[in-house]
Amino acid sequence: MMKKIFLVFCLFAVSAGLVFAKPITINHFVVKENPFAKGEVAIVATDSLGNIQENVNGTFNFTINGFADTMHFDKGTAFYRHKIDHSMFLFARHENDSGTHSILYYIYKSDDTLSPYHISWVLLLAIPCGLFLLAYMFKRFIIIAVFILVLLMVFNYHSGLSLSAFLQSILDGLKGIFR
Repeated sequence: MMKKIFLVFCLFAVSAGLVFAKPITINHFVVKENPFAKGEVAIVATDSLGNIQENVNGTFNFTINGFADTMHFDKGTAFYRHKIDHSMFLFARHENDSGTHSILYYIYKSDDTLSPYHISWVLLLAIPCGLFLLAYMFKRFIIIAVFILVLLMVFNYHSGLSLSAFLQSILDGLKGIFR
């Protein structure tokens, strides 16, 4: 009788350890061209070194360019099923228990290929600050700096980067420093 109770106790102890498995989270991801469909991109879950996390399977919520989207990951890859007709900015954001993770890409479309380029939040902050600093240092440069800033804002707006996505990318980058 004691052997049966001991065996049942051991089974409960082993099963309890399996129940409390670590949940799968996405803390890093990259955007790549979808090799299976023209004009589409894929979101790939990676670790901090850029290696694909093939253990990521299931459904995860993302916000892409301000629209909520449910991404279905299989072996670390999810396909964004919206055609990209022209070059544009793509701001992808994912929120989980460990925080908010966002990334900004410029998707350059040439002929039949898409080339995603990561845009760092530091660059987004450095260009306007650099123009303001130059305008402050050289008073004759004020009109040129304002003209360049207006051109950047028009280009960003027509390429799909809103002011809120621009500021959110910078804020998420700053939050990442203090994590």
